[in-house]
Amino acid sequence: MKIILEREKCIGCGSCAALCPKYFEMAEDGKTKLLDSKKNPEGGNDELEIEKNECAQEAADACPVQIIRIVK
Repeated sequence: MKIILEREKCIGCGSCAALCPKYFEMAEDGKTKLLDSKKNPEGGNDELEIEKNECAQEAADACPVQIIRIVK
């Protein structure tokens, strides 16, 4: 399972970090950061392999600009 974050489209609302601090935190630039992620050179998105969804889907559902995807 993988979390994909289109960080450049983030509006900095902070809902993902509030709901799922295990995977997300707010960075100094006011946008969210996907913790321990790697940037995909093809799409430029931040990606993180995870074993359990835990709170990630809740964070994705709460995102007002829908820039977080969970791929199974």
